[in-house]
Amino acid sequence: MTPVPSPSPSGFDDIAADESAQIPAGFRAINMGGPFMAHNGPLYAQWNGQRLLLGFRVEARHTNPLRMCHGGMLASFCDMLLPCAALYQGMIERRFLPTISLQIDYMGSAPLGAWVQGEADVLRTTRNMLFAQGQVSADGQPALRVSGIFKMGPLIGDGKDADPFGLLS
Repeated sequence: MTPVPSPSPSGFDDIAADESAQIPAGFRAINMGGPFMAHNGPLYAQWNGQRLLLGFRVEARHTNPLRMCHGGMLASFCDMLLPCAALYQGMIERRFLPTISLQIDYMGSAPLGAWVQGEADVLRTTRNMLFAQGQVSADGQPALRVSGIFKMGPLIGDGKDADPFGLLS
Protein backbone atom coordinates (compact mmCIF):
# COMPACT_ATOMS: atom_id res chain seq x y z
CA MET A 1 0.00 0.00 0.00
CA THR A 2 1.34 3.42 -0.93
CA PRO A 3 1.70 5.75 2.07
CA VAL A 4 -0.46 8.86 2.10
CA PRO A 5 1.71 11.96 1.70
CA SER A 6 1.59 14.46 4.52
CA PRO A 7 1.24 18.14 3.83
CA SER A 8 4.15 20.40 4.57
CA PRO A 9 3.98 22.43 7.79
CA SER A 10 3.05 25.47 5.70
CA GLY A 11 0.15 23.72 3.94
CA PHE A 12 0.27 22.01 0.57
CA ASP A 13 3.10 24.04 -0.96
CA ASP A 14 5.17 20.92 -1.56
CA ILE A 15 2.54 19.33 -3.80
CA ALA A 16 1.59 22.34 -5.89
CA ALA A 17 0.26 21.66 -9.37
CA ASP A 18 2.78 21.81 -12.20
CA GLU A 19 3.24 25.48 -13.04
CA SER A 20 3.59 24.56 -16.70
CA ALA A 21 0.04 23.10 -16.76
CA GLN A 22 -1.86 25.13 -19.29
CA ILE A 23 -5.50 26.02 -19.63
CA PRO A 24 -6.94 24.58 -22.87
CA ALA A 25 -7.14 26.95 -25.85
CA GLY A 26 -10.34 28.96 -26.06
CA PHE A 27 -11.05 29.01 -22.32
CA ARG A 28 -10.95 32.26 -20.36
CA ALA A 29 -11.01 32.96 -16.65
CA ILE A 30 -14.41 34.08 -15.40
CA ASN A 31 -15.66 35.79 -12.28
CA MET A 32 -18.77 34.11 -10.91
CA GLY A 33 -20.35 32.76 -7.77
CA GLY A 34 -19.32 35.47 -5.35
CA PRO A 35 -16.50 35.33 -2.78
CA PHE A 36 -16.70 31.57 -2.23
CA MET A 37 -15.95 30.69 -5.85
CA ALA A 38 -13.45 33.56 -6.15
CA HIS A 39 -11.52 31.92 -3.30
CA ASN A 40 -11.84 28.39 -4.69
CA GLY A 41 -11.41 29.21 -8.40
CA PRO A 42 -10.40 30.31 -10.83
CA LEU A 43 -12.98 28.75 -13.11
CA TYR A 44 -12.66 29.00 -16.89
CA ALA A 45 -15.36 29.05 -19.56
CA GLN A 46 -15.71 28.67 -23.29
CA TRP A 47 -18.70 28.99 -25.60
CA ASN A 48 -18.38 26.46 -28.43
CA GLY A 49 -21.33 27.77 -30.42
CA GLN A 50 -23.88 25.46 -28.83
CA ARG A 51 -22.78 24.82 -25.26
CA LEU A 52 -21.09 26.49 -22.37
CA LEU A 53 -18.02 24.51 -21.31
CA LEU A 54 -16.81 25.18 -17.78
CA GLY A 55 -13.52 23.96 -16.33
CA PHE A 56 -10.70 24.30 -13.83
CA ARG A 57 -7.24 22.87 -13.25
CA VAL A 58 -6.98 20.85 -10.00
CA GLU A 59 -4.54 22.66 -7.73
CA ALA A 60 -3.10 21.41 -4.45
CA ARG A 61 -5.57 23.52 -2.47
CA HIS A 62 -8.43 21.60 -4.14
CA THR A 63 -7.17 18.18 -3.05
CA ASN A 64 -7.78 15.67 -0.29
CA PRO A 65 -4.92 13.80 1.44
CA LEU A 66 -4.65 11.42 -1.55
CA ARG A 67 -3.93 14.35 -3.89
CA MET A 68 -7.29 13.92 -5.62
CA CYS A 69 -9.75 16.77 -6.07
CA HIS A 70 -11.95 16.93 -2.98
CA GLY A 71 -15.56 15.92 -3.58
CA GLY A 72 -16.70 19.23 -2.08
CA MET A 73 -14.81 21.18 -4.73
CA LEU A 74 -16.31 19.01 -7.45
CA ALA A 75 -19.79 19.52 -5.98
CA SER A 76 -19.26 23.30 -5.90
CA PHE A 77 -18.13 23.17 -9.53
CA CYS A 78 -21.29 21.25 -10.48
CA ASP A 79 -23.44 23.73 -8.55
CA MET A 80 -22.07 26.49 -10.81
CA LEU A 81 -22.07 24.47 -14.04
CA LEU A 82 -25.79 23.76 -14.30
CA PRO A 83 -27.20 27.28 -13.80
CA CYS A 84 -24.48 28.90 -15.91
CA ALA A 85 -25.18 26.53 -18.79
CA ALA A 86 -28.86 27.51 -18.60
CA LEU A 87 -27.96 31.19 -18.96
CA TYR A 88 -25.78 30.66 -22.00
CA GLN A 89 -27.95 28.15 -23.75
CA GLY A 90 -30.71 30.75 -23.96
CA MET A 91 -33.15 28.99 -21.69
CA ILE A 92 -33.83 31.77 -19.18
CA GLU A 93 -33.29 35.41 -18.36
CA ARG A 94 -30.24 36.13 -16.22
CA ARG A 95 -31.30 35.53 -12.65
CA PHE A 96 -30.06 34.15 -9.37
CA LEU A 97 -30.76 30.39 -9.26
CA PRO A 98 -30.53 29.06 -5.70
CA THR A 99 -30.07 25.32 -5.49
CA ILE A 100 -33.02 23.22 -4.37
CA SER A 101 -31.47 19.82 -5.04
CA LEU A 102 -28.13 18.65 -6.39
CA GLN A 103 -27.51 14.96 -7.12
CA ILE A 104 -23.98 13.84 -7.96
CA ASP A 105 -22.67 10.45 -8.97
CA TYR A 106 -18.90 10.29 -8.56
CA MET A 107 -17.65 7.92 -11.28
CA GLY A 108 -13.94 8.66 -11.29
CA SER A 109 -11.26 10.78 -9.67
CA ALA A 110 -9.63 14.05 -10.67
CA PRO A 111 -5.97 13.94 -9.59
CA LEU A 112 -3.76 16.91 -8.82
CA GLY A 113 -3.03 18.75 -12.07
CA ALA A 114 -6.03 17.30 -13.97
CA TRP A 115 -8.19 19.49 -16.21
CA VAL A 116 -11.79 19.16 -14.98
CA GLN A 117 -14.40 20.13 -17.57
CA GLY A 118 -18.20 20.01 -17.59
CA GLU A 119 -21.13 20.65 -19.85
CA ALA A 120 -24.85 20.61 -19.11
CA ASP A 121 -28.34 20.64 -20.58
CA VAL A 122 -31.53 22.19 -19.33
CA LEU A 123 -34.21 19.53 -19.18
CA ARG A 124 -37.17 21.74 -18.30
CA THR A 125 -38.09 25.12 -16.92
CA THR A 126 -41.26 26.08 -15.13
CA ARG A 127 -42.36 29.42 -13.76
CA ASN A 128 -40.59 28.64 -10.48
CA MET A 129 -37.92 26.01 -11.19
CA LEU A 130 -35.20 24.90 -13.59
CA PHE A 131 -34.21 21.24 -14.05
CA ALA A 132 -30.79 20.44 -15.52
CA GLN A 133 -28.25 17.67 -15.89
CA GLY A 134 -24.59 17.53 -16.80
CA GLN A 135 -21.44 15.51 -17.17
CA VAL A 136 -17.97 16.28 -15.88
CA SER A 137 -14.69 14.75 -17.02
CA ALA A 138 -11.15 14.83 -15.64
CA ASP A 139 -8.47 14.78 -18.34
CA GLY A 140 -11.11 13.50 -20.76
CA GLN A 141 -12.26 10.59 -18.58
CA PRO A 142 -15.80 10.49 -17.09
CA ALA A 143 -15.69 11.71 -13.50
CA LEU A 144 -19.18 12.87 -12.47
CA ARG A 145 -22.78 12.81 -13.52
CA VAL A 146 -24.92 15.56 -12.02
CA SER A 147 -28.52 16.68 -11.98
CA GLY A 148 -30.09 19.56 -10.19
CA ILE A 149 -33.20 21.58 -9.49
CA PHE A 150 -32.89 25.34 -9.07
CA LYS A 151 -35.38 27.97 -7.90
CA MET A 152 -36.10 30.81 -10.32
CA GLY A 153 -34.78 33.60 -8.12
CA PRO A 154 -34.71 37.35 -8.69
CA LEU A 155 -33.42 38.85 -11.91
CA ILE A 156 -29.82 40.00 -11.95
CA GLY A 157 -29.97 43.56 -13.23
CA ASP A 158 -32.65 43.73 -15.91
CA GLY A 159 -32.19 40.02 -16.69
CA LYS A 160 -31.13 40.70 -20.27
CA ASP A 161 -27.36 40.10 -19.98
CA ALA A 162 -27.07 36.88 -22.00
CA ASP A 163 -23.26 37.03 -21.96
CA PRO A 164 -22.16 37.71 -18.36
CA PHE A 165 -18.68 36.23 -18.98
CA GLY A 166 -18.00 37.99 -22.30
CA LEU A 167 -17.68 34.71 -24.21
CA LEU A 168 -19.83 35.56 -27.24
CA SER A 169 -17.76 38.45 -28.58
